[in-house]
Amino acid sequence: MKVGIVGLGLMGGSMAKSIKNRTGHTVYGIDLDQETMILARICGAIDGPLDGETLPRCDLVLVAIRPQAAVDWVREHAPQIARSAILVDLCGVKRVVVEQIAPIAEEHGFAYIGGHPMAGRERGGFTASTDDLYVGASMILTPDKRTDMKLLETLQAFFLDVGFAKLTFSQPEEHDRIIAFTSQLAHIVSSAYVKSPEAQRRRGFSAGSFKDMTRVARLDEDMWTELFLDDADFLTHELAVLIGHLEEYQSALRDRDAQRLHDLLKEGRELKASAGGN
Repeated sequence: MKVGIVGLGLMGGSMAKSIKNRTGHTVYGIDLDQETMILARICGAIDGPLDGETLPRCDLVLVAIRPQAAVDWVREHAPQIARSAILVDLCGVKRVVVEQIAPIAEEHGFAYIGGHPMAGRERGGFTASTDDLYVGASMILTPDKRTDMKLLETLQAFFLDVGFAKLTFSQPEEHDRIIAFTSQLAHIVSSAYVKSPEAQRRRGFSAGSFKDMTRVARLDEDMWTELFLDDADFLTHELAVLIGHLEEYQSALRDRDAQRLHDLLKEGRELKASAGGN
C-alpha cells in the first residue's frame, strides 16, 4: 500500500516512522519545513515527497496538521486524490473538521473518515517523533452512514499493524465532548497551575506529583489555541464543573472543616477507583 502523510511533526512523523519500521508500505510525506523533509528522508521515515506525482498513487492519505490547515489542504488537493483512496485526518477535534471535509470527499468520490490517535508527548516536531508512539494506544475513528465495513476492516488492519492496541468508534460530537475533559481540560489546568509564583521557587521541593501536573504545560500555544476554540462549548462546560469542585475544597479549607475536606478527598479517591485505568 502507498501511504501519503501530510505534516511530519510529532504525530505525522511518528506515523511515518511506525509505518516504515513495522510494515512494508511505501510512505510519501510533505511538510512545510524543508529541514524536516530532509531529516525524514535521511532517516528513512519517508520514501519520497508527497507531491503532484505521488499523491494520485496513494491508497491512504493521513492528514496530520492543524484543523483549519487540514481542511484547506484537502480542499486544495482533493482533485488529485484517487477515487479509490481513503483519507483520514488525525486532528484533535472532529466536528469542525468532519463537517467541512466530508462534503469535499463526497464531491470528489474518495472515502473519508475522521480520526484521532490517542497518543502524544509534551514536545512536538519531527525530532520528537518516534516509531513506538502509538504502541498500545487507541485510535479513534468517526464513521458515518457512508462508511462501509470494507473500509473499516482496511483501516483496522493498518492501524493495528502500526502498533495501536485497538480502534474506538465515536461520533464527532461525542468525541469533542469527551476529549474536552480527558485532554483539553488537563492542558488548561497544567498551564494555569505553573503560573503560581511558587513554581519558580519550588526547586528541591518537587517530586512526581509536580511533574505529573506540569508536564503538558509545555504545549504548542498556536495549536492548542485553535483546538480549544474549536471545542469551546464543551471545554467551557468542563471548566465550570472543575471550578465548582475547586470552590468546594477552598470553602472547606477556609472554614477549617475537617469532615467536609475528608469527605471531598474520599469522594475523589472513590471516583478514581471506580473509573479504573490510568
